[in-house]
Parts: sequence; structure tokens; C-alpha cells
Amino acid sequence: MPLKITYPQYRKYPNEKSFFKIISPTQFEEIQILGNKTTLHYFDAKILPDKNFVYDLTFNFSDHWIECDAQEYELLRERGSDCF
Repeated sequence: MPLKITYPQYRKYPNEKSFFKIISPTQFEEIQILGNKTTLHYFDAKILPDKNFVYDLTFNFSDHWIECDAQEYELLRERGSDCF
């Protein structure tokens, strides 16, 4: 039986320097923080390694990422929007 998930899902690295919004099985956004600089990246996974990364972000995240909530992600996105 296939795993069922609702999108979007939100993850972050424990050091809180990268935040992820998983939009679909093949799309996600990443906000990276480096010092005072914030960057936003959009990804559309088209090759198998990228699709596997999105799958791991979604289902096998506990070894590398922790969950964050939508409010935390969107607040960071709004705060950094003048930098994107």
C-alpha cells in the first residue's frame, strides 16, 4: 500500500540554517541562511537522485531534518523576501 501524505510539508536542519517547504513529490523550496543573507531556491526534481532527495525529505527525514511548522517557514520567507 503506497504511503499517503498531504502537501505542503515543512522541514529544517537542526542548526536552523536551511528550511524546506515540500510542495509535491517533485517540487520543493529551500530557504538558506548564511550570516545576514537569506536566499530562496526553487527545485523541480527531474532526475532520480533529486526525486530521492524529495522522498527522503518527506518520509525518511528523522536522520537529517526535523519538522517545522508552516508559520515558522512563512515568517522566515516574509522576513527574507527583500533579500530574494
